[in-house]
Amino acid sequence: MDPLLLKTVYALLTIGLVMTLAAYAVLAERKFSARMQGRVGPNRTAIPGIHYIPIIGPLLVRLGIFQPLADGLKFFLKEEILPGHVNRFYYTLAPILAFVPALTTVVVIPFGEITDANGTTLLLILADFDLGLLFVVTVSSLGVYGIVLAGWASNSSYSFLGSIRASAQLISYELAMGLVILPVFMWASAPEVGQGLSLVSIVHSQKALWLCIWQPLTAFVFLVALFAETNRLPFDMAESETDLVGGFHTEYGSFKFGFFYIAEYAHVIIGSAVFTLSFLGGWYFLPGIPDPWPVGGIGALLSVMWFLIKVACVVFGFIWIRWTLPRFRYDQVMKLGWKVLLPLAFFNLILNAVLIALWEKL
Repeated sequence: MDPLLLKTVYALLTIGLVMTLAAYAVLAERKFSARMQGRVGPNRTAIPGIHYIPIIGPLLVRLGIFQPLADGLKFFLKEEILPGHVNRFYYTLAPILAFVPALTTVVVIPFGEITDANGTTLLLILADFDLGLLFVVTVSSLGVYGIVLAGWASNSSYSFLGSIRASAQLISYELAMGLVILPVFMWASAPEVGQGLSLVSIVHSQKALWLCIWQPLTAFVFLVALFAETNRLPFDMAESETDLVGGFHTEYGSFKFGFFYIAEYAHVIIGSAVFTLSFLGGWYFLPGIPDPWPVGGIGALLSVMWFLIKVACVVFGFIWIRWTLPRFRYDQVMKLGWKVLLPLAFFNLILNAVLIALWEKL
């Protein structure tokens, strides 16, 4: 098959997978939050004739499997209202700027690898290059420009305050995240540990032992910064419904609001995938245990499924934290970023530099 055509097909499949995972992450959040609060959650949406399928049909309806389809159709068919007081061009552009970076980062996300009987390995990735983790952090942070633009173009006090909070929060936690990924690069390129700085090399460096086991501080700081970068509770200062109505997307509705909605969950999916690749061994089975997958396509499919299971567990952590912890105050968010996480990131960087120096002398 033509390599360009193969890459195009894989790109479409990857984007479709991420969009599907984002849609069903919304459903998972609604179902889990309902269970936590003693409710039922979505259990009515169905397609015609599904109830006539014995056992499976009613079960699919009860699980809410068709709810994301109904929600997407609702966003698509709702009337597009354009408020008269907004800056029309930038108001329309903002949701796109928030949505595109979330999908652009998929380019460097490896989902697994295929090894045939001859020992040839094919990576399931669109572009494997050095500094792939840095590329994800850099490009995903561009999504804040869509939030800032939405707040400014809406000409609303609530929206503007939400966008200002989002920009200040990004600056605060981007520093800690940038510093905390340096030890990951240092260990992934250290002699006898790794071979490069791409996400694939980072995964290969964890074949014997996951990074989160012997670098828990690095994983913890990265995860907290990831919560802040994705505007998830308890760090959702950009929305903060209790005091800003809806924050930066107060003036948005229908399909434009849907872009913001899917962009948030796409960032959560990509962030969970990056955390899995960087600290949970990627598609490798368990620390110190050889992969049980058979050689060939079936083995590759099983390894991809195992990787997605890990990603789903991290996404569940996002959901669990959101419905467990209360929202922080704005001053608490800034204090945590500048006075706690940033010093921890510096301390962690120095500590790992010393450990690597000692490792090389042994």
